[in-house]
Amino acid sequence: MSEVKFNSIFQDEFISVISIKRAMGFKYETDALMFGRIDKFFCDNVLSEKKISKELCDLWCNKRSYESASNHCSRVSSFRVFSKYLQSLGYPVYVPPKGLTRHPPKYDAHIFTDDELGRFFRAVDASQSVPSECPYRALVMPVFFRILYTSGMRVSELRLARLRDVNLGEGYIRVIQGKNHKDRLVPIHPDLVTKCIHLKEQIHKTSTEDEFFFMVRPGREMKLFNVYHNFRRYLDKAGIPHTGHGPRVHDFRHTYCVNLLRKWTEEGKDLMVYLPYMRTMLGHETFEETAYYLKLTAAAFPTIRESLDKAFPDIIGEVIFNEQYYY
Repeated sequence: MSEVKFNSIFQDEFISVISIKRAMGFKYETDALMFGRIDKFFCDNVLSEKKISKELCDLWCNKRSYESASNHCSRVSSFRVFSKYLQSLGYPVYVPPKGLTRHPPKYDAHIFTDDELGRFFRAVDASQSVPSECPYRALVMPVFFRILYTSGMRVSELRLARLRDVNLGEGYIRVIQGKNHKDRLVPIHPDLVTKCIHLKEQIHKTSTEDEFFFMVRPGREMKLFNVYHNFRRYLDKAGIPHTGHGPRVHDFRHTYCVNLLRKWTEEGKDLMVYLPYMRTMLGHETFEETAYYLKLTAAAFPTIRESLDKAFPDIIGEVIFNEQYYY
């Protein structure tokens, strides 16, 4: 990602706070983009002194008529973070108070049924390439979405994987600096290793190791809108309704985890032994992130809730995970 350029009177402070956050281990990419918008806002309002009035703060924090609750929360939160930083430096700034935003309702993950998965992948397999726009779609999409579901990878971890990261000899994908700055190895399902080999032979005959494995065309990775546009098209062809809120591409990760936990439970596996494996494979930072899937599994499959309750009597009822959608 290219660095954001700052031009306002607070340009040095923007750069400084981003540097501090990154030194603490945060990627801080989305926040840096929002800081870029705030910087432009300061320029548009001809801010000439290093101070922020309540009037200027309110002008930024007022909710736009077209704006979602989620985006409004993000805008105000970023402004609050920067204002508090300026305040710590001694600048006269007004900090947005709590309670200005309404948090959007939490999205309930969609767990794809076996029938929905079958219909979805039949639709994916019917993909057709368009030489002028997406010459490799028919080859790439069936492999991409199958790995997405069978690995539990985040969308951007997979779409940005390069040839050097995909070890087909040993059957894994190496994720470099994923969420929480974690590197990890993610196994590829054995049946898909063969498909990956075939895909590589078809589209990467002259590629370098720096090329994106699931490229749109040479030198160009799949963008999020490419993934999302095709996902919605496949949902429609599979007859899976989209409510306007979901299903989302990220729900393949949820479905993978829930089905894996269901399988382990039905096989009588000790989940206390296996959950650390899932945590590592998914790149989770905390146990609460992984435990979140225990709740999803119990909700999706009531028939195994009793066994989950016995194994995790406190976690099923009490764990709260403020889910973030990392693509």
